[in-house]
Amino acid sequence: MKTIYLLFWLLSCSLSALAQQTIFSVPSSDMTPKHKILAQQQVDVNAEELRSSTTVNYGLGRNWEVGVNLYNLDYLPQQHTWQRNDTTIEMPYAPLLLLNAQKTFDLTESLHIGIGGQTGLNLYPTKDRSSWVGWGYVNLGGSFANEHYKTVVGAYAGNQRYLAEGSTVGFHAGFDAGVWFEKVHILGDWATGTHEYGQLVLGAEVYLQKHLPLAVGWRRSNQDGQQAVVVQLTYTPK
Repeated sequence: MKTIYLLFWLLSCSLSALAQQTIFSVPSSDMTPKHKILAQQQVDVNAEELRSSTTVNYGLGRNWEVGVNLYNLDYLPQQHTWQRNDTTIEMPYAPLLLLNAQKTFDLTESLHIGIGGQTGLNLYPTKDRSSWVGWGYVNLGGSFANEHYKTVVGAYAGNQRYLAEGSTVGFHAGFDAGVWFEKVHILGDWATGTHEYGQLVLGAEVYLQKHLPLAVGWRRSNQDGQQAVVVQLTYTPK
Protein backbone atom coordinates (compact mmCIF):
# COMPACT_ATOMS: atom_id res chain seq x y z
CA MET A 1 0.00 0.00 0.00
CA LYS A 2 2.85 2.40 0.82
CA THR A 3 4.37 1.61 -2.59
CA ILE A 4 1.11 2.50 -4.36
CA TYR A 5 0.86 5.79 -2.48
CA LEU A 6 4.48 6.65 -3.29
CA LEU A 7 3.83 5.95 -6.97
CA PHE A 8 0.93 8.38 -7.08
CA TRP A 9 2.82 10.98 -5.04
CA LEU A 10 5.75 10.90 -7.46
CA LEU A 11 3.34 11.04 -10.39
CA SER A 12 1.58 14.15 -9.12
CA CYS A 13 4.90 15.87 -8.42
CA SER A 14 6.43 15.05 -11.79
CA LEU A 15 3.36 16.24 -13.67
CA SER A 16 3.16 19.35 -11.49
CA ALA A 17 -0.34 18.47 -11.99
CA LEU A 18 -7.07 16.53 -12.06
CA ALA A 19 -8.66 19.29 -13.43
CA GLN A 20 -9.40 17.15 -16.31
CA GLN A 21 -12.96 16.97 -17.44
CA THR A 22 -15.02 15.01 -14.92
CA ILE A 23 -18.21 12.99 -15.20
CA PHE A 24 -19.28 14.63 -11.95
CA SER A 25 -16.34 14.13 -9.61
CA VAL A 26 -14.45 11.24 -11.25
CA PRO A 27 -12.16 12.11 -14.22
CA SER A 28 -13.65 11.01 -17.53
CA SER A 29 -10.18 10.57 -19.08
CA ASP A 30 -11.43 12.31 -22.21
CA MET A 31 -8.72 14.38 -23.88
CA THR A 32 -8.97 18.05 -24.88
CA PRO A 33 -8.10 18.33 -28.62
CA LYS A 34 -4.84 19.98 -29.63
CA HIS A 35 -4.82 23.79 -29.31
CA LYS A 36 -8.41 23.72 -27.96
CA ILE A 37 -9.75 24.88 -24.60
CA LEU A 38 -12.23 23.03 -22.38
CA ALA A 39 -13.93 24.75 -19.45
CA GLN A 40 -16.08 23.22 -16.73
CA GLN A 41 -17.92 24.91 -13.86
CA GLN A 42 -19.51 22.90 -11.06
CA VAL A 43 -21.57 24.06 -8.07
CA ASP A 44 -22.43 21.72 -5.19
CA VAL A 45 -25.45 22.89 -3.19
CA ASN A 46 -26.37 21.48 0.24
CA ALA A 47 -28.03 22.76 3.38
CA GLU A 48 -24.82 24.21 4.82
CA GLU A 49 -22.73 25.49 1.94
CA LEU A 50 -22.29 26.25 -1.72
CA ARG A 51 -19.10 24.80 -3.22
CA SER A 52 -17.74 26.04 -6.53
CA SER A 53 -15.09 24.23 -8.59
CA THR A 54 -13.74 25.61 -11.86
CA THR A 55 -11.57 23.83 -14.44
CA VAL A 56 -9.90 25.12 -17.61
CA ASN A 57 -7.84 22.71 -19.77
CA TYR A 58 -5.70 23.17 -22.87
CA GLY A 59 -4.91 20.40 -25.34
CA LEU A 60 -1.22 20.02 -26.19
CA GLY A 61 -1.60 17.22 -28.72
CA ARG A 62 -0.02 13.75 -28.62
CA ASN A 63 -2.66 12.79 -26.01
CA TRP A 64 -1.51 15.44 -23.51
CA GLU A 65 -3.46 18.21 -21.80
CA VAL A 66 -2.68 20.69 -19.03
CA GLY A 67 -4.83 23.09 -17.09
CA VAL A 68 -5.65 25.05 -13.98
CA ASN A 69 -8.33 24.55 -11.31
CA LEU A 70 -9.92 26.72 -8.66
CA TYR A 71 -11.29 24.13 -6.23
CA ASN A 72 -13.26 24.20 -2.99
CA LEU A 73 -14.40 27.79 -3.20
CA ASP A 74 -16.96 27.41 -0.41
CA TYR A 75 -19.61 29.95 0.60
CA LEU A 76 -21.44 29.55 3.93
CA PRO A 77 -24.88 31.21 3.59
CA GLN A 78 -25.72 31.12 7.31
CA GLN A 79 -22.50 32.91 8.22
CA HIS A 80 -22.51 35.08 5.05
CA THR A 81 -18.83 34.34 4.52
CA TRP A 82 -16.35 32.38 2.39
CA GLN A 83 -14.72 29.41 4.07
CA ARG A 84 -10.95 29.25 4.55
CA ASN A 85 -9.35 26.12 5.92
CA ASP A 86 -5.72 25.18 6.47
CA THR A 87 -5.91 24.12 10.12
CA THR A 88 -7.87 20.83 10.14
CA ILE A 89 -8.14 17.74 7.93
CA GLU A 90 -11.71 17.12 9.07
CA MET A 91 -12.49 18.83 5.76
CA PRO A 92 -10.36 19.51 2.65
CA TYR A 93 -8.17 22.60 2.61
CA ALA A 94 -9.90 25.51 0.90
CA PRO A 95 -9.81 27.34 -1.39
CA LEU A 96 -7.28 25.62 -3.66
CA LEU A 97 -5.43 26.82 -6.75
CA LEU A 98 -4.17 23.79 -8.68
CA LEU A 99 -2.29 22.89 -11.84
CA ASN A 100 -3.23 19.70 -13.63
CA ALA A 101 -2.05 17.42 -16.39
CA GLN A 102 -3.23 14.24 -18.09
CA LYS A 103 -1.72 11.77 -20.55
CA THR A 104 -3.65 8.97 -22.27
CA PHE A 105 -2.38 5.83 -23.99
CA ASP A 106 -4.57 4.10 -26.59
CA LEU A 107 -4.81 0.34 -26.10
CA THR A 108 -7.42 -0.37 -28.80
CA GLU A 109 -9.94 1.72 -30.73
CA SER A 110 -12.27 1.45 -27.71
CA LEU A 111 -9.94 1.32 -24.68
CA HIS A 112 -7.31 3.66 -23.28
CA ILE A 113 -5.30 4.29 -20.12
CA GLY A 114 -5.43 7.74 -18.57
CA ILE A 115 -2.82 8.97 -16.07
CA GLY A 116 -3.19 12.35 -14.46
CA GLY A 117 -3.35 14.45 -11.37
CA GLN A 118 -3.39 17.90 -9.89
CA THR A 119 -1.30 19.71 -7.35
CA GLY A 120 -1.08 23.18 -5.90
CA LEU A 121 -1.59 25.35 -2.83
CA ASN A 122 -4.38 26.68 -0.67
CA LEU A 123 -5.12 30.36 -1.25
CA TYR A 124 -5.46 32.90 1.56
CA PRO A 125 -3.83 30.81 4.31
CA THR A 126 -4.60 31.58 7.93
CA LYS A 127 -1.04 30.53 8.77
CA ASP A 128 2.15 32.23 7.60
CA ARG A 129 2.24 30.33 4.30
CA SER A 130 0.24 28.01 2.07
CA SER A 131 0.45 24.22 2.19
CA TRP A 132 0.97 21.76 -0.68
CA VAL A 133 -1.92 19.53 -1.73
CA GLY A 134 -1.84 16.78 -4.34
CA TRP A 135 -3.93 14.04 -5.93
CA GLY A 136 -3.33 11.57 -8.79
CA TYR A 137 -5.03 8.70 -10.58
CA VAL A 138 -4.77 5.94 -13.16
CA ASN A 139 -7.89 5.09 -15.20
CA LEU A 140 -8.98 2.50 -17.73
CA GLY A 141 -11.45 4.22 -20.05
CA GLY A 142 -13.72 2.72 -22.69
CA SER A 143 -15.96 4.17 -25.40
CA PHE A 144 -18.53 2.13 -27.29
CA ALA A 145 -21.20 2.47 -29.99
CA ASN A 146 -19.36 5.32 -31.75
CA GLU A 147 -18.61 7.01 -28.38
CA HIS A 148 -22.29 7.15 -27.42
CA TYR A 149 -21.47 5.19 -24.25
CA LYS A 150 -18.37 5.68 -22.09
CA THR A 151 -17.10 4.02 -18.93
CA VAL A 152 -14.12 4.57 -16.68
CA VAL A 153 -12.67 2.63 -13.75
CA GLY A 154 -9.48 3.36 -11.88
CA ALA A 155 -7.51 4.04 -8.71
CA TYR A 156 -6.56 7.31 -7.01
CA ALA A 157 -4.30 8.58 -4.23
CA GLY A 158 -3.80 11.94 -2.55
CA ASN A 159 -2.81 13.63 0.67
CA GLN A 160 -5.26 14.40 3.47
CA ARG A 161 -5.06 18.15 2.94
CA TYR A 162 -6.73 17.46 -0.42
CA LEU A 163 -9.03 14.58 0.54
CA ALA A 164 -9.60 15.22 4.28
CA GLU A 165 -9.66 12.47 6.92
CA GLY A 166 -9.89 8.90 5.68
CA SER A 167 -7.95 6.61 3.41
CA THR A 168 -5.51 8.33 1.08
CA VAL A 169 -5.90 5.66 -1.64
CA GLY A 170 -9.02 4.18 -3.23
CA PHE A 171 -10.95 3.28 -6.34
CA HIS A 172 -13.45 5.13 -8.49
CA ALA A 173 -15.69 4.42 -11.48
CA GLY A 174 -18.17 6.22 -13.71
CA PHE A 175 -20.29 6.11 -16.84
CA ASP A 176 -21.71 8.46 -19.49
CA ALA A 177 -24.65 7.00 -21.45
CA GLY A 178 -25.75 9.00 -24.49
CA VAL A 179 -29.28 7.63 -24.64
CA TRP A 180 -30.08 10.47 -27.05
CA PHE A 181 -26.57 11.30 -28.19
CA GLU A 182 -25.52 14.91 -27.64
CA LYS A 183 -29.07 15.69 -26.61
CA VAL A 184 -29.72 13.82 -23.32
CA HIS A 185 -27.15 11.74 -21.42
CA ILE A 186 -27.36 9.78 -18.16
CA LEU A 187 -24.28 10.21 -15.94
CA GLY A 188 -23.00 8.64 -12.77
CA ASP A 189 -19.82 8.14 -10.77
CA TRP A 190 -18.70 6.77 -7.42
CA ALA A 191 -15.50 6.84 -5.38
CA THR A 192 -14.55 4.79 -2.35
CA GLY A 193 -13.52 6.41 0.91
CA THR A 194 -15.10 8.19 3.87
CA HIS A 195 -13.58 11.58 3.01
CA GLU A 196 -15.33 14.20 0.86
CA TYR A 197 -14.22 12.64 -2.43
CA GLY A 198 -15.90 9.37 -1.37
CA GLN A 199 -19.40 9.81 -2.77
CA LEU A 200 -22.02 8.64 -5.25
CA VAL A 201 -23.39 11.06 -7.84
CA LEU A 202 -26.17 10.22 -10.33
CA GLY A 203 -27.78 12.62 -12.78
CA ALA A 204 -28.67 13.68 -16.30
CA GLU A 205 -27.07 15.98 -18.84
CA VAL A 206 -28.89 18.09 -21.42
CA TYR A 207 -27.10 19.77 -24.32
CA LEU A 208 -28.13 23.43 -24.44
CA GLN A 209 -26.00 23.70 -27.58
CA LYS A 210 -23.67 21.24 -29.32
CA HIS A 211 -20.69 22.39 -27.27
CA LEU A 212 -22.53 23.30 -24.05
CA PRO A 213 -23.94 20.43 -21.94
CA LEU A 214 -25.63 21.19 -18.62
CA ALA A 215 -25.71 18.38 -16.04
CA VAL A 216 -27.74 18.15 -12.81
CA GLY A 217 -27.09 15.38 -10.30
CA TRP A 218 -27.91 14.03 -6.86
CA ARG A 219 -24.96 13.44 -4.56
CA ARG A 220 -24.75 11.16 -1.50
CA SER A 221 -21.72 11.11 0.78
CA ASN A 222 -20.23 7.73 1.77
CA GLN A 223 -19.31 9.04 5.19
CA ASP A 224 -22.61 10.21 6.63
CA GLY A 225 -25.21 9.99 3.86
CA GLN A 226 -25.34 13.76 3.45
CA GLN A 227 -27.11 14.69 0.22
CA ALA A 228 -26.69 17.59 -2.18
CA VAL A 229 -27.54 18.83 -5.66
CA VAL A 230 -24.73 19.15 -8.17
CA VAL A 231 -25.00 21.50 -11.17
CA GLN A 232 -22.30 21.30 -13.84
CA LEU A 233 -21.87 23.35 -17.02
CA THR A 234 -19.18 22.31 -19.52
CA TYR A 235 -17.86 23.96 -22.66
CA THR A 236 -16.49 21.22 -24.91
CA PRO A 237 -14.48 22.12 -28.05
CA LYS A 238 -15.33 18.84 -29.83
